[in-house]
Amino acid sequence: MALSTHTTTSGFILPSIHSAPPFFTEQPHPNTRSIATEQWIRLILSYARHKKLFVLKVEDADDADSDWAEILRNERINPTMVGKGQAAYEPPKQTRSCLVHWRLPEEWAEVLYDWVISTGQLNVILTFLDITEPEIESALSGIPIPLLRKAIAILGKTGRSQMIVIGDGEGVRFLPRAK
Repeated sequence: MALSTHTTTSGFILPSIHSAPPFFTEQPHPNTRSIATEQWIRLILSYARHKKLFVLKVEDADDADSDWAEILRNERINPTMVGKGQAAYEPPKQTRSCLVHWRLPEEWAEVLYDWVISTGQLNVILTFLDITEPEIESALSGIPIPLLRKAIAILGKTGRSQMIVIGDGEGVRFLPRAK
């Protein structure tokens, strides 16, 4: 069988390695296993970005109707990606579901801050809903709250955000960069 790329129904182009049966089995040789793992990680991160997916669950490998069905058939990827910081178990203290970091939390923090500046919302108190479901779709539309919290916390460490308790919930104020 010749290895070739394949375009999925969603328009994602699968790399040729995806058509190799060994790609779907654990490789015994450490170097080969390392290369295959890196290939899986790149594939998952690219696909997540393509489909704007944030959550990956172990069940997705077995579910023919899952958002990941076009590419995923390897249950060993979550621990490896978590170990490399490219995913985080969500909720914490379980190993069946993780947030895929096709952008790292630090990158999301910069995307968030740039969005706040571009929309003129410095010093404005925003709810999480204002950010995740803005009137005009943005790169932050649909971002999971746990990932948004991480991005806000990163900005807080640099003095660019401040969590605020409002009514029966939380909000955040974004502050100008310190000079």
